[in-house]
Amino acid sequence: MTVFGVQFLHPWYLLAALAVIPAVWWAHRSAGRVVFSSLAALPTESTWRTRLAWIPDALVAIAVLSLCVALAGPRRGQRDSRVRTEGIAIAMVVDISGSMRALDLSERDRELTRLDAVKRVFEQFVLGGGGLRGRADDAIGLVSFARYADTRSPLTLDHGNLVAAARALELVTEQSEDGTAVGEGLALAVERLREAPMRSKVAIVLTDGVSNAGEIAPLAAAELARDAGVKVYTVGAGTNGMAPIRVDDPFGGQRLVSTRVEIDEETMRAIAERGGGQYFRATDADGLRRVYREIDRLERTEITEIKFLEYDQFYGWFVVAAMVAVALALGLRGTVLRRLP
Repeated sequence: MTVFGVQFLHPWYLLAALAVIPAVWWAHRSAGRVVFSSLAALPTESTWRTRLAWIPDALVAIAVLSLCVALAGPRRGQRDSRVRTEGIAIAMVVDISGSMRALDLSERDRELTRLDAVKRVFEQFVLGGGGLRGRADDAIGLVSFARYADTRSPLTLDHGNLVAAARALELVTEQSEDGTAVGEGLALAVERLREAPMRSKVAIVLTDGVSNAGEIAPLAAAELARDAGVKVYTVGAGTNGMAPIRVDDPFGGQRLVSTRVEIDEETMRAIAERGGGQYFRATDADGLRRVYREIDRLERTEITEIKFLEYDQFYGWFVVAAMVAVALALGLRGTVLRRLP
């Protein structure tokens, strides 16, 4: 609630001002009285004391009103306090095809599939950590793709739910759903970003393979991004050639085998070029983190807005006014404006 530029933090306390009526009544009736057998015994001429007898009661009313206003929390924002924030719209497009099962992005002390490594670094990219600052002011969404593309999280500032959605990503297990439809994933991300009100919009496409599925060609999706004003970064995750992968064996356990993997870097570069971004290569977990750090550095849009983070608080003045009014009321009532007991 704002009145004449002053904001009240707890405006409902102003209703307590109704207590003025019983307070004044009590102050007026609280003094002692003398019973006379006849009004004729009273003096008929008024004096300055009788004419000013109402002042202590009025001071009590002022004290109650001042305390009510103080409880309401009057304050005024410092309008010259300008805060610079940074906010853009980012769509993360993650490959969840079967080849993301490879273990070549594992850390020294922990075995990770490519998808596991991507999820860990994406979480640090969003929340901060591992040398990344986090993207607290950005609206970020998540799209996954294999043969088909799905929105896992819309663009949101609720990064807790976004990270939960990223953690829930799993590799496809059905052969009919496996594949790498880069164009489908990027096109879906562009559609989600098109609706965002931010001026700066970015899609980050991460894949470890060759586009071999989908009705939308990767370069056609890159042109859609360019027309929509979406900058596209592409990331090739993993090694080329042979990579270890864990598979089930006939005896119910698992074993490591080497499988051939390949990244279509030429297409990834072409997508980034048409999308006005860059192509990055990450062959290990640290390299993947460096890629995100570089994107984090490049994509910072400064926005200046007025935020009332600092306030001039006025409640103290009203507390002092109430104390002074009560002191004056008691002082006057006990001295020059005292009533007969």
